Amino acid sequence: MILFLLSYLGGVLTILSPCILPVLPFVFARSDMPFVRSGLPLLAGMAVTFAGIATVATLGGSWAVHANQAGRIAAMVLLALFGLTLLLPSLAEHLTRPLVALGDRLSSRSQGHGGAGASLLLGVATGLLWAPCAGPILGLLLTGAAIQGASANTTLLLLAYALGAATSLAGALLIGGKVFAAMKRSLAAGEWIRRGLGVLVLAGVAAIALGLDTGLLTRLSQSRTAGLEQMLLDKLGFGHTGESVAVKGSSLPVEGAMPPLDGATLWLNSPPLTPGALRGKVVVVDFWTYSCINCLRALPFVEAWAKKYAGQGLVVIGVHAPEFAFEKDEGNVRRAVRDLGVTYPVVLDNGLKIWRAYKNEYWPAHYFIDAQGRIRHHHFGEGDYDQSEKVIQQLLAEAGRSNVPGGVVVPRAGGAQAAADVTTLQSPETYVGYGRGDNFASGPVVYDQPATYVAPRSLPLNQWGLGGRWTIAEDKSRAERAGARIVFRFHARDLHLVLGPGSSGKPVHFRVTLDGLAPGAAHGMDSDSQGYGTVTGQRLYQLIRQPGPVSDKTFAIEFLDPGGEAFAFTFG
Repeated sequence: MILFLLSYLGGVLTILSPCILPVLPFVFARSDMPFVRSGLPLLAGMAVTFAGIATVATLGGSWAVHANQAGRIAAMVLLALFGLTLLLPSLAEHLTRPLVALGDRLSSRSQGHGGAGASLLLGVATGLLWAPCAGPILGLLLTGAAIQGASANTTLLLLAYALGAATSLAGALLIGGKVFAAMKRSLAAGEWIRRGLGVLVLAGVAAIALGLDTGLLTRLSQSRTAGLEQMLLDKLGFGHTGESVAVKGSSLPVEGAMPPLDGATLWLNSPPLTPGALRGKVVVVDFWTYSCINCLRALPFVEAWAKKYAGQGLVVIGVHAPEFAFEKDEGNVRRAVRDLGVTYPVVLDNGLKIWRAYKNEYWPAHYFIDAQGRIRHHHFGEGDYDQSEKVIQQLLAEAGRSNVPGGVVVPRAGGAQAAADVTTLQSPETYVGYGRGDNFASGPVVYDQPATYVAPRSLPLNQWGLGGRWTIAEDKSRAERAGARIVFRFHARDLHLVLGPGSSGKPVHFRVTLDGLAPGAAHGMDSDSQGYGTVTGQRLYQLIRQPGPVSDKTFAIEFLDPGGEAFAFTFG
C-alpha cells in the first residue's frame, strides 16, 4: 500500500516537471468545457493509455519499441489536426462535412465543443505522448517491473503514478477553466483564445516531433523534480539508506538490521548462510557481478580482508547480482569465481531478491555488519579501502576479539583488476545496445534486425560506431558477418569490452587496432602485440593498456568470425 501511495505522490509531482509542458496545451484546450464530460474523460484516457504503454515497455522487446514509435506518430498526426481545427475554423468545418451522417456529436468535437467520447480519444492520444516523461519514482517502478516481469501489480503501480499526474492536471484544468472563463467575459476574446490554443497545440506537437519532450525537457525536469521525488523515496524507506541510530561509545551508527539472504539461486564455496547462523560474526556483504570492471578492481581488497581477518571471526559474503543475462548462468559464475580466485562464500542472486532487501543500487556495494546482526557502515563503488578496513577492525574490537591485526592490506593486482589511472580517465562506461547506448555515430538504429552500418572515418571523443553487418539488441550488438567492426574514440589508459561468443558458443577471433595500427606495447591482457585475440566466453576482456602518455585514440575491433557479441565498454 505504501508503494502505491508513493507512486501516486510521484505522479502528482509531475505537474512541476517541464517534460509535462507538451501535454498542457492539449489539456487547457478543453478548459472551457464541462469538466465531467470533457476534462475527466481526457484525463482518464491519458492515465489508462500511459499505464498500458508503460506496462508494455517493461517487456523490453523490440515490438514494444516499434509500437510505441508508431503510436507517437499517430498521436502527433491526430493532435496536429486538432490544433489546426482550433486555429482554422474553416478547416474544422471542411473536415466535418464527410461526417455529417455521424451527427452533431462528431461535428462539435472537431469544432472544439465535443463530448466525452471525443475527449477520451484525445486523452488516449495525449497519453501516448506523455508516456516517455518519467522521474526517479517511475524509473524505480519500471526497473522493478523489468526485474520481475510485467504483471497486474506492475500495471496498478503505473496506473497509480498516472492517476497522480492526472489529479494534478485536473486541478490545473479546473483552475485554468475559471481563468479562461474570466478572460472571455472581460475581454470577449474567445476566438483569439481558441486560436492561441491552436498555436500552442501545434507548438507542442513540433516540440514532440523534434524530441524535445524526451530530450531537453526531460533533462530540465530532472533538476527540478528529482530532489522532491528522491525525498519521498527516502522518507518512505525506498532509498538505499535509512536513518541512522547512534551507538554509545562508537563512531559507527546503526543503519538497520541485516536483511535475510532469502531467494538465493545457489551458494558457492559454502553451504547456505542465514543472519541467525552469522550472529556473533562480523560480516561484510559485497554486491558484485563478474563482468563489472569496478567490482573486479575491488575484489583483491575484499579477498584480502577475508583471509586476513578470518581467524578473528570475519565472514565475507559475495552477493553476485547479475547485470547482463549471461551473468545468471551458473557455469559462467562458477568459472569466474574460480578464475578470479574468490575463496569466500558467494551467493547467486539471479532474481535480485537480496539486492532489493538491502535496497541496494550500486556495483560494487559493501555493507559492514556487526556481531549483533546490525548494519553499521556501507560504501558504494571503488576506493576508500583503508577506511573500510578500519571499520572491520573496529567492529571486530566491539565484538570482543583480541589481537585484531592492524594496518591495511595492499593487494597486488594485475590485469583488469589493477586500479584505474584516474588522472587520465576521460571516457565513461558505454553500453553497446539500444537500451542504454549513448553517443552512437553510425546513423539510425535498426532495432533487433540485421542491418548494414558504416563506421565514421573520424569521431569526436567518446563517440562510437559500427561498420558492417550487425544486429543491435537492447543490451548488446551482434556481428552477423566476418569483418564487422566497432570503433570508439577514447581517452584512458585501459580499454575493456564485455564480449561473448554468441549463442553457438564457438570461439570468435578478433583483431584490435589503435589509430589504425597494431597496438604493440599498448595491447591488453586479452590481446597480443599485433592486436589478435579470441572470444571464448562471456566476460570482460582487457584489450588495451597504454604504457606511456595517454591521449585521444581511436580504438577499433574487427571480428574475424561471425557471431561475436559486444555488451559494454569500460575504461581505467
